Amino acid sequence: MVKIRQALPSDLPVIASFQLKMAMETEDLKLDFNTVLKGVEAVFYDDSKGKYYVAEVDNNVVACLLTTYEWSDWRNGTIIWIQSLYVEKEYRKKGIFKAMYNHIKEIVSTTDNFKGIRLYVDKSNSLACKVYKSIGMNDQHYLLFEWMKE
Repeated sequence: MVKIRQALPSDLPVIASFQLKMAMETEDLKLDFNTVLKGVEAVFYDDSKGKYYVAEVDNNVVACLLTTYEWSDWRNGTIIWIQSLYVEKEYRKKGIFKAMYNHIKEIVSTTDNFKGIRLYVDKSNSLACKVYKSIGMNDQHYLLFEWMKE
């Protein structure tokens, strides 16, 4: 049975370790643990940065995601972005992300100021795209363009 909950400060090391694993898996990028740990920790001290959620199976944290906020003047409300999503390999394809998504969707559905959910995905990640479409999300509206400082 999977349990979804808002992350606690005691979850900091596991969330940071998940971020290192995700960077290596998705971009073959080795991140510095202490830098990532400080970045994760910053969220716990500043609610405006977002909120982490974790999935537990048998009292072990097996997945996490970060929600952040985007103001929408078109909707006069906040769009929730899902970021930093990671599910341990042995727990993939077991409905963990779906449970996490449904938890976030319930929060958005029952909070007047929240107007929707967005996430971005590497267009070459066909498995993730298939998962997101299977839970009712669509990719019909926007392309993501970015500039990132090196």
